[in-house]
Amino acid sequence: MHEFRTHTCGELRKSDVGITARLSGWIHSVRDHGGIIFIDLRDHYGKTQVVIDPTKDFYQELERWRVETVVCFTGKVVARTPETVNPKIETGEIELVADEMTVLGETEQLPFLVAKDEDAPESLRLKYRFLDLRRDELHNHIVMRAKLIESLRRKMWDLGFTEYQTPILTSSSPEGARDYLVPSRVHPGKFYALPQAPQQFKQLLMVAGFDRYFQIAPCFRDEDARADRSPGEFYQLDIEMSYATQDDIFAILEDLLTDIFPKFTTKQISPAPFPRIPFRESMERFGTDKPDLRNPLEMIDVTDIFKDSGFQAFSKTVAAGGVVKAIKVSGIAKADNPQPRRFYDEMIAFAQECGAKGMAYIIWSAGETKSPIVKFLTGNELPSLAEKAGIQDGDVLFFLADKRALVNSVGGKVIGELGRRLGLIDPNVFKFCWIVDFPMFETDEETGALIFCHNPFSMPQGGMKAVETQNPLDIVAYQYDIVCNGIELSSGAIRNHQPELMYKLFEMCGYTREVVDDKFGGMIRAFKLGAPPHGGIAPGVDRMAMLLADAPNIREVIAFPFNQQAEDLMMNAPAAVDMKQLRELRVIPVPQELKYEETFKKLLAEAERIRAAEAAAAAMNASAAPEQN
Repeated sequence: MHEFRTHTCGELRKSDVGITARLSGWIHSVRDHGGIIFIDLRDHYGKTQVVIDPTKDFYQELERWRVETVVCFTGKVVARTPETVNPKIETGEIELVADEMTVLGETEQLPFLVAKDEDAPESLRLKYRFLDLRRDELHNHIVMRAKLIESLRRKMWDLGFTEYQTPILTSSSPEGARDYLVPSRVHPGKFYALPQAPQQFKQLLMVAGFDRYFQIAPCFRDEDARADRSPGEFYQLDIEMSYATQDDIFAILEDLLTDIFPKFTTKQISPAPFPRIPFRESMERFGTDKPDLRNPLEMIDVTDIFKDSGFQAFSKTVAAGGVVKAIKVSGIAKADNPQPRRFYDEMIAFAQECGAKGMAYIIWSAGETKSPIVKFLTGNELPSLAEKAGIQDGDVLFFLADKRALVNSVGGKVIGELGRRLGLIDPNVFKFCWIVDFPMFETDEETGALIFCHNPFSMPQGGMKAVETQNPLDIVAYQYDIVCNGIELSSGAIRNHQPELMYKLFEMCGYTREVVDDKFGGMIRAFKLGAPPHGGIAPGVDRMAMLLADAPNIREVIAFPFNQQAEDLMMNAPAAVDMKQLRELRVIPVPQELKYEETFKKLLAEAERIRAAEAAAAAMNASAAPEQN
């Protein structure tokens, strides 16, 4: 018999009754029924009930062991009586009557309970993450994530892609977030950077002729945490294809997602092809480029209706170049079940918290219109609004009026809040969409200069002809996002592989050819030596796992995450290192209490002193050299 186990704690069935088995695992719970002890023994695979008779010589030892002690039991498998069968677990028809017990690993006092859903502080859970991971829900999340990655790999191979690895130590490049830097011991004063993404490498693989690439790629960004983003590191399904159009990329990802998601969820999934919404349209309708299409609400532009309105708060906004937008909510003001006045007051307060000066509303109910602003509407505004919004009895329109960008921003938040408060968002569906046609350029609010709107390496639609003939602000790129339930899974693009076009685009933003060659020389050199058209995308593995697990934040699907301050409380990282290591790397720490300017002056003065001493020593050696010869 094996030293530790013949079966796992999730393996024994009624067909095993009568055999002798050995199980090892953690004591999950202990129950005393009139002297007979019942233990739920747990391992990675499940739980088995172990029965211990008080006549056994190891019976008294049980008083010494706490739950979460690791124990090995050997005994007979017996059938449970019909009234004691537990249908909630796979082994619920049997139990192990223990004849032997060996303690394999004792435990001290637990910082929090594993068997019970104790609401422990997150900092404590992260410090004892290995203990937290024993809990069923979190444990299952991590197993699901592993199976998700396995399924993604299989699907990508089935689709004709090959997995290649790219460097972890690379050079720093402007990717939109801060780099994690690694000082070089061999090259003092120089640094490697951990890759924010394998972007340049995967494009260079296309130039090298590998055609279809994928990788479950680790990425590193020194950025703040939020619910759907882990600080420090994350994983993405990195994809790149040669000779690919935007439609080709969409077809691959739609095939992937509609195949993978049903394996891990019973929720309804929107069928392919997914809706395609231009960026500007998404901002105007939903106030965001990450719309949650489960929410039926959107904004309607009613600026023209209030151009000459007697309600001056709106008409003056329009005259000043602003906009008026309405959000229609259907059926919440019907006479048999109207929303209370408090609901409207709270929504107005919410809009103000989001940056609006205020928010108006009009209620259509039982043939009447009710609103604090109705008395100011003297023209054709009400009939026009009813027609444009398709108003029916019980509907309500909420109004925002201000500069377009502010109205869109606040309106997007109001749409989300209304959806949540009114239960309009179906939790049992996954709705995907593509956001397409991102602008190539925008103007800097402070300087008015032309700057890249998103990714400067995307292919402009229309190529060089569009760049030379269109207003720069009208040029859109072959750049796209895949969004699910209001969460961006990934950005992607068809790449600009034409050097002259790249030079031209950077020139429009004030960069010379020399600057482009200096900062992106590797890519430019590659593109000058025969580059195929190519494009790609990189959906986040962590975010997919979070959606499939229905987890409240991304830390619930990562085995060992950082906290929101980018700290690993379990391993005490980041941590100080000793001076020997710093000297080897030629790194001088800057005390936090000192100002950077003062510190740099001191460092420069010290460097000058060292240079002077080295120069004096060199002069002395030079004068002494003839004598030594």
